[in-house]
Amino acid sequence: MAPYYIWFALAAVLVIAELGLGTLYLLMVALGAAAGGLGALAGLGPASQTVLAALVGLAGFVVLRRSRYGRTRRDAAERDPNVNPDIGQELEVPAWGEGGRARVRYRGTEWDVELQSGAAAPGRFRIVEVHGNTLFVSPR
Repeated sequence: MAPYYIWFALAAVLVIAELGLGTLYLLMVALGAAAGGLGALAGLGPASQTVLAALVGLAGFVVLRRSRYGRTRRDAAERDPNVNPDIGQELEVPAWGEGGRARVRYRGTEWDVELQSGAAAPGRFRIVEVHGNTLFVSPR
């Protein structure tokens, strides 16, 4: 069997797997495999085909990572009300401790609260961010 058949079959299998996963990164590996197949058709040796496949796949990773489809926001979950339903909710802080910190009862349990902005005076505050068991709030 000719080497380009193996490369193109691998590329087809990777594209099918990508359709099931939907990450687009496996598609970059498939492009690398297709480039390896083209290198085999051009008469390159096995080592050169592999290097070509790796370089094209790596270049695809870099291009995808820099595009809008590859960017991930690491802090999205902490501030996204679609991920965390506590974002945007209000709570009562009866007293503040040192450094803009308090401990309050919210949703039936005790939470640490940190003031993100504004004055540390008792009152109602809106949750703007959640990190673990700490609620970051600002005046409403």
